[in-house]
Amino acid sequence: MTRLARGVYIVWVVLRYGLDELVLTSFQKPWLRLLARMVSLGRNLDAPRGQRLREALERLGPIFVKFGQVLSTRRDLLPPDISDELARLQDRVPPFDSAVAIGMVERALGKPLSDIFVSFEREPVASASIAQVHFAVLKDRNGKEREVAVKVLRPGMLSAIDKDLSLMRMMAGWVEGLSADGKRLKPREVVAEFDKYLHDELDLVREASSAAQLRRNMEGLQLVLIPEMLWDYCTTDVLVMERMHGVPISQTERLRAAGVDFPKLARDGVTIFFTQVFRDGFFHADMHPGNIQVSLAPETFGRYISLDFGIVGTLTEVDKEYLAQNFVAFFRRDYKRIAELHVESGWVPAATRVDELEAAVRAVCEPYFDRPLKEISLGLVLMRLFQTSRRFQVEIQPQLVLLQKTLLNIEGLGRELDPNLDLWATAKPFLEQWMVNQLGPQKLMREFQRQMPRYAKLLPELPALLHTYLQRAGADTTLQVQELLAEQKRTNRLLQSLVSAVIGFALGMVVMQIVVRVGLF
Repeated sequence: MTRLARGVYIVWVVLRYGLDELVLTSFQKPWLRLLARMVSLGRNLDAPRGQRLREALERLGPIFVKFGQVLSTRRDLLPPDISDELARLQDRVPPFDSAVAIGMVERALGKPLSDIFVSFEREPVASASIAQVHFAVLKDRNGKEREVAVKVLRPGMLSAIDKDLSLMRMMAGWVEGLSADGKRLKPREVVAEFDKYLHDELDLVREASSAAQLRRNMEGLQLVLIPEMLWDYCTTDVLVMERMHGVPISQTERLRAAGVDFPKLARDGVTIFFTQVFRDGFFHADMHPGNIQVSLAPETFGRYISLDFGIVGTLTEVDKEYLAQNFVAFFRRDYKRIAELHVESGWVPAATRVDELEAAVRAVCEPYFDRPLKEISLGLVLMRLFQTSRRFQVEIQPQLVLLQKTLLNIEGLGRELDPNLDLWATAKPFLEQWMVNQLGPQKLMREFQRQMPRYAKLLPELPALLHTYLQRAGADTTLQVQELLAEQKRTNRLLQSLVSAVIGFALGMVVMQIVVRVGLF
C-alpha cells in the first residue's frame, strides 16, 4: 500500500506540474496536442516549463533530484531553458532550516557551537539533494584558527529514499517479468547497485574516507585539489573539511577573464577521469558542475577542485582490463577485437557470430571518428549501442552503470569547456601507455612483489608437505601428489620467468650503454 500511495503521488505531481504536457506537446499529431490541452484543464501552467520540471523533481525527492542533475549536464540533448533550470539542482536546492542544521552539528560533535567554531555562517553556501554546506572558522587544538566547510545531512533522508527505492524495486520486478528484455537488462541488479550507492551517500564518514582515498591517489598528478578531511569532527551526519577557494566551473566568463586555459582544462579533465578509472579503479562518480571548481590561486592556478564525494565508483582488475582493451581496440578501429572481447567476456551468447557483431559495432562507431566533441553526442552513440546490444542480447553490467553516468558527465563538461576537444585523441595515448604498464615488465614485477609473501611461505614447506602426502594411504593419494607437483611446477615457472625478465632487462640496459658510448646514436 505504501508503494501504491507513492506511485499515485508521483502521478499527481506529474499532472500538477504539467510534465505530461511537456511530453505530449513534443509530438506533431493533432490529436495528441488536443489531449495535452484536455489534461491541462484547471491547472496553472503559466510558469516556464523548465521551472515546472525543476520544481516537480524537487518535490518528488532526492532520487528525482539526482536524475535532474544528470540531465542538466547534457545541454546537447535538452533545450537551453530546461538545461538552465535543471542546473539549479546542482547546488541550489531549497535549504532546510539553519536552526535544525546547527542542532544536528551540536548533537553530532557533542559540544555547543561556540565551543567548536570561532564563527559559523547560518546561511548555507550550497544546498543539494542530500545535504547542505555551511562555511565556518574552526578552533584548532593548537589555538590556531582554520577555515572549514561543514556538511550537514538533510534530516529524514533515509526514510524518503527507502520509499522510492522500494517503488523502484517493484517496478524493476515488473520490467523483468513483463519485458522481453527483462533478464538481459537486469533491472533488479541495477536498482540494487543504485540502492548501494545512495545509502553510501547517506553516511558522511564513508564519504570522508572516499575523499581521503582520492586525495592520496591524486597527489602526484598535480591536476586536481581535494580537501583534507578533519577526522576529529566527522560523524555519520556531519562532516568538517578544509575549505577550498575556487570559482565554480559553470562560471565560464569569470574563469576566462582570469586567464584560465579552457582547452587545457578540458584535456586535464579527461586525464583525471581516465587516471581514476584505469590506474586506480576508484573514481569520483558525481562530477556534475556543482561539484567542480577551478583554483585561481597563483600556486595552483588552473587546477580542478573536486567536492562532494558521496558517490564513488570502483572497478575490479578484470573490469579495468576488459574496458581498457575495448577502448584501445575502439581507438584503433579494431572492431573485430571489440566483438571478440564481448564473446570472451560472456556478455553475449557464445554462439554469436563475431563478424556480424563486428559489422554492427563498426556501423555505430565509425561515423564519429576524427570529429571534434561539438559534433559528437555520446548520448546518441550510447543509444545506438543500446539498440545493437538488444539485437545481440548483450547483458547489462550493473557494476558499470556509474561509469557510464560519469562518462556522460565528463562529455557534458568537456563540451562546455572546449567544443573542439578531440576526446578520442586525448584519451588514446593514456590508455595505450596503461596497457603497456599492465602487460610489460612493470606489471610482472608488481605481481611478483604481491605474490612474494605467499611463495616465501610456501617454498620451505613443500618438502614436508610432499612427505606427508606420500605417507598417506587412500585412493586419492596419487591425485593429491599430482596437484602438489603441479603447484610446484607453476611456482618454478613463475620464478624462471622472473629471473629471465630480470636478466633480459639487465642485458638490454648494458647493450644500450655500449651503443651510446660507441656513438651509434
